[in-house]
Amino acid sequence: MTVTTMIYHSVEGHTRTIGDCILDGLKGVPDSDVDMVAVDAVETAWDRLHASDLLIFGCPTHIGGVSTEMQAFIEKTSGPVWLDRMWTGKLAAGFTCSAGRGGDKFHTLQRLVVFAAQMGMTWVPLHLLGGHFSSEGSENDLNRLAGYLGLMSQANIDEPPDRTPPETDRETARLFGRYLGEVAARWRTGCDALGPVPVPGHGTKRPNL
Repeated sequence: MTVTTMIYHSVEGHTRTIGDCILDGLKGVPDSDVDMVAVDAVETAWDRLHASDLLIFGCPTHIGGVSTEMQAFIEKTSGPVWLDRMWTGKLAAGFTCSAGRGGDKFHTLQRLVVFAAQMGMTWVPLHLLGGHFSSEGSENDLNRLAGYLGLMSQANIDEPPDRTPPETDRETARLFGRYLGEVAARWRTGCDALGPVPVPGHGTKRPNL
């Protein structure tokens, strides 16, 4: 059994919609325990996060970066989770949504990757070839925004989450979720066979910065 938890922040529901689609893909992988936790409810879910094989981080891109709420969650891990290397050896992945096609979403994903690296986690990128890159391409292509570091989606600012992001972004998310579940299953099999990832010695006092 692999355990996957998504930590997400969503304002109008567009980012949550993509998160739901990723979870739909994950649920298609046998022996997968899958759940999602909003950043404002994370205090009730620490035990599950610590027990997870895969953590997926998702938030909207606000002014070219992670939302304030996601940043607040990140900073909550700067105590024992970071200092005691509690998430070392876990898998991590991420997704984001903005109104603009570009919107500097790459910067949001970079922030999430650096966070995962600080925790000693291994990042899993989006595996699908970028779409809409030729005269024969279209907005209906999978991975239409051609992101690879993580899943990038786009939602029109004047439409509700039941209409946007478009179906191609949702299907990209489902396929990404399925892929993440399969990678996590292989990772879990390796950990079961070889034992937990060793954690080297570390300091015992939190830096006073």
